[in-house]
Amino acid sequence: MITATAHNALVTLASKGEEHVDNHPSISPFMTGGAALVILLLLLWVTTRFNRDR
Repeated sequence: MITATAHNALVTLASKGEEHVDNHPSISPFMTGGAALVILLLLLWVTTRFNRDR
């Protein structure tokens, strides 16, 4: 259970904070998703190469 002092401190911190604005361009979600897809496909290919029945 949060004490009254901790609750008041959190409310004070939340009310003083301004909205965060980035000054730099963010990473494209398509770039991130595409890179993740390529990495996963590469891992799948490597796994299947080592998993051949002989």
